[in-house]
This record gives sequence, C-alpha cells and structure tokens, in this order.
Amino acid sequence: MKIIMVGEGAFGHKHLDALKNIDDVEVVSVAGGVEDSTKATAEKYGIAHWTLDLQEALAQPGVEAAIITSPTPIHAKQAIEVMKAGKHVMVEIPMADSLADAQAVCDAQEETGLVAMAGHTRRFNPSHQYLNKKFRAGELNIQQMDVQTYFFRRKNLNALGQPRSWTDHLLWHHACHTVDLFAYQTGEEIVDVMAMQGPKHPELGIAMDMSIGMKTTSGALCTLSLSFNNDGPLGTFFRYICDNGTYIARYDDLVDGKENPIDVSKVDVSMNGIELQDREFIAAIREGREPNASVNQALIAMKVLDRIEKALGE
Repeated sequence: MKIIMVGEGAFGHKHLDALKNIDDVEVVSVAGGVEDSTKATAEKYGIAHWTLDLQEALAQPGVEAAIITSPTPIHAKQAIEVMKAGKHVMVEIPMADSLADAQAVCDAQEETGLVAMAGHTRRFNPSHQYLNKKFRAGELNIQQMDVQTYFFRRKNLNALGQPRSWTDHLLWHHACHTVDLFAYQTGEEIVDVMAMQGPKHPELGIAMDMSIGMKTTSGALCTLSLSFNNDGPLGTFFRYICDNGTYIARYDDLVDGKENPIDVSKVDVSMNGIELQDREFIAAIREGREPNASVNQALIAMKVLDRIEKALGE
C-alpha cells in the first residue's frame, strides 16, 4: 500500500518509524510545511519524493492513503482535501480545533465512504487495551479516572525543541486524548462536565492550567488536570480507580495501585501504540471496514470539548 505523510515534524517521524514495522506499506512522499525540514525528513527515511504541495503528493502514482501530522489548525482542511482526492485518511489528534470543523470532516467521510480515522493513540496503547478487555468482559468497572497531563511549554516550541508556527492547546489537543479515552473505556455517554482554567499566557494567548471534571450515565467520574507550567515529570498519567482494583497507566506501561508491574507485552503484536494505531488504519482500508477511532467515533469527544469550552466561557 502506498501512502503519503503529511507533516514533517516530531509526530510525523514517530509514524514513519512505526510504518517501518508494517509489511507491504510504502511511504512515497512527504508533504511538509517548511522546505528544509521536509527535505531532511525525506532523506532521513529514504523517501524519494517530497513537496510543500499536498495535491502534488496525493497525485503520486498509486497513492491510496495519507497520514496527517501537520499543525492542528489545518488538520480538518487537509483531511477533507485528502478525501476529496479519493484517498483514505488518518488525521492526528485533534482532527479539528472546533466542533464545526470536526463535523465537516465527518460529513466528508460520509459523502466519500472512505476510511477516515482520528489519531487516538491511547485506545491502542497495550496498557489501556489490557484494561479495555477487562471492562468489556465485565471484570472491572470504572469508579473514577484520575488523569494528569503535564508539560513545560512556556515557549512556543515543539517536541524537538524547534519553534512552532502555531500554538498548542490544552483543551482541543491534550484534553481530547482523555475525553475520548474516558468515553471509550466506560462505553457510556458523558452527561455532565465542569471546567476551570487559570490565567492566559501573555504572549501565547492560551490558558496554561486547566481542571476538568466529567461524569457518565452510570456515575463514573473523570478528574483531569492539565498544565503547561509543570517543571517535573512530563507526559500523561492515568489512574483507573475501579470496583475491583486500581491501575496506573503510563503510556505503554501498566502497574497496579501498589506499583506492581503488569505484563502487557502479549496484549498485541507490538508495544508501540502508534504502530498499533497505524496497523488498525491500514487493516481497515484493506478490509473495507470502519476503524477503531474512526472520525465518527471521535466526534463524541469533540462534542464534549465544545461543551467544556462553553463552560469555560470561551
């Protein structure tokens, strides 16, 4: 299968590394935003073609699909452009930074009938998969998810320490991971939300700290703390407080409430959540089915984010 990578930044590299492990997949073009870094990415991964023009990349012979890892503000526009060109698409999280744009992506998927998937990696991390199997089997029920998403981002730099041309967002990007995962793991509708945010950064213009609470139909709670001011361990850490045990997930690692490690190495064919996400996208195309984390499934979280934004008075 021939695909293109849209975006040459840190997350594009993570997908390119993951795709090396998947049989019969060839990345034939990188469509980037900056000439020097796009060219360097193509050379690093031995990709013959690179361009700053998405349509040029989509026009390469035999292209079937695109993975979008470009800046958040253009995710929706590019996803729609890919589908209108007749190609399947996976768009990194968030698929849009507004509910209206997210709905437009879903509308384009319905019109074209193509596979369209959002990059909700948490659904695929073996740690969260392990627990999902227990939830679906009725062995565990969530009482509360306590989640911390902490970064140190007082300057507008990406994960590689390079200047960003856009500004990241605690709500529409980082909270999106947890809102989707909470709905996915409980299998229930989120019926109540509340939120507060701290002062906005004088230059970035975004809130640097945020507190979000959610509740499902059965009464399961999610307490989410987010910060760009945290100068300490970075990343997102999930505590699952259940009726039959407590579990803590740190990306692909899982421990119980007493920090005893749980072996999740046999949960799936890889311990790399991004690789598993990419495998699902490619399998859905080959099998002609809706993928796990389709844009239509992801729209549930976008609707909740819209409610939270309104609760914040934005």
